Amino acid sequence: MDNTKSGLWDVFKSVAASVFGVQSSANRERDFQQKSFVPYVVVGVIFVIALVISLVLLVSIVVPS
Repeated sequence: MDNTKSGLWDVFKSVAASVFGVQSSANRERDFQQKSFVPYVVVGVIFVIALVISLVLLVSIVVPS
């Protein structure tokens, strides 16, 4: 495998797929071949925060006060 850097879109797709449990073996291997894990951590934290905020907003809309 080549050791080229993944773009932001590739990192986002990998994080989203892994959060939902549908990451393919080939993509997982590609992700582990990267030199730095920092982009995956940053995108993962942002993704989880956005997911929690969207769930809170959805619940506040559906459930009346």
